Amino acid sequence: TTVTLTHTRDGDNLRVSGRFSYADLVLPVLFGVICLLGIAGNLTVIATVLKMSKLRRCNSVPDIYILNLSLVDLLFLLGMPFLIHQLLGKGAWRFGETLCTLITAVDSSSQFTSTYILTAMSVDRYLATVHPITSTRYRTPSVALCTVCFLWLLSLASVTPVWMYTRLIPFPGGQVGCGISLPRPEVDICWYTLYQFLLAFALPLAVIVTAYARLLQAVTSAVAPVTQRSVRLRAKKVTHTAVAICLLFFGCWAPFYTLQLLQLTVRQPTPSFHVAYNVAISLGYANSCLNPFLYLALCRTARQRMAVLFSMFCEAPRGSHPGDVMRRYIKCKGRYYYY
Repeated sequence: TTVTLTHTRDGDNLRVSGRFSYADLVLPVLFGVICLLGIAGNLTVIATVLKMSKLRRCNSVPDIYILNLSLVDLLFLLGMPFLIHQLLGKGAWRFGETLCTLITAVDSSSQFTSTYILTAMSVDRYLATVHPITSTRYRTPSVALCTVCFLWLLSLASVTPVWMYTRLIPFPGGQVGCGISLPRPEVDICWYTLYQFLLAFALPLAVIVTAYARLLQAVTSAVAPVTQRSVRLRAKKVTHTAVAICLLFFGCWAPFYTLQLLQLTVRQPTPSFHVAYNVAISLGYANSCLNPFLYLALCRTARQRMAVLFSMFCEAPRGSHPGDVMRRYIKCKGRYYYY
């Protein structure tokens, strides 16, 4: 008999099975690729944003949100090797109860943090585009930083059930698994699934949809003064990237939450349900890998920042002040990259 892990984001669904499954081989390989690409991509985004913040001696509000979103994804991906080891070990956990609780809590809170930050980004984009002048006193780096710190703390508080009930679960043969053991599983699994669905998906989605719907309505119907139009034009470029990141997030996680809710009504999941569930899990993890590549693909400024990041391989035009050059343009392999 082998132990197969049917994984949820919280590691709460461990079972014993006597057959070879999709999770035994395909998931570890897929998760390994996601982990490596995601860590490389998020480190690139983090280094790029930090480099430019140092050159400009300040952070922009969108940079603060993008930086923290990349940090969340990076923390989440750094926990994936433990999951891969667990999958290869047929569900067995060999790292002790402390790491079991910590990794599961970080894994769960990362999704809450991501949705909270995306919600804050959406509100920020609404203010920047619809109220570009009057919102400047609220849209400052210090306010954004305080907002992000609050959201990190809120996400840690949101996963209180994970901190309380994550523990080692005995397996036949003396091995143990890592998961959430609720006091009354038949009842508690329902409220916990709904709790997670509402806080980490449904409510943030409602706020984000409302923010962008009102933004679209304001942009298409209002005639702004010339000053506001120029500011709005710059804000729209950032808004397009924010919308794409939000769509990617909810597109990747919608299948997972749909199956989570369906699972509450299924007494005995079929093999096809398990396959669909594992595909949904893979999509959710892939989101943390795809975010940095989407950001770099859609944002020309981000690509230019990467050129600045690797400016050690480049030369600045002669006769220019170094600080001005780094803020305005660099020359790399015969081409000028403007910033």
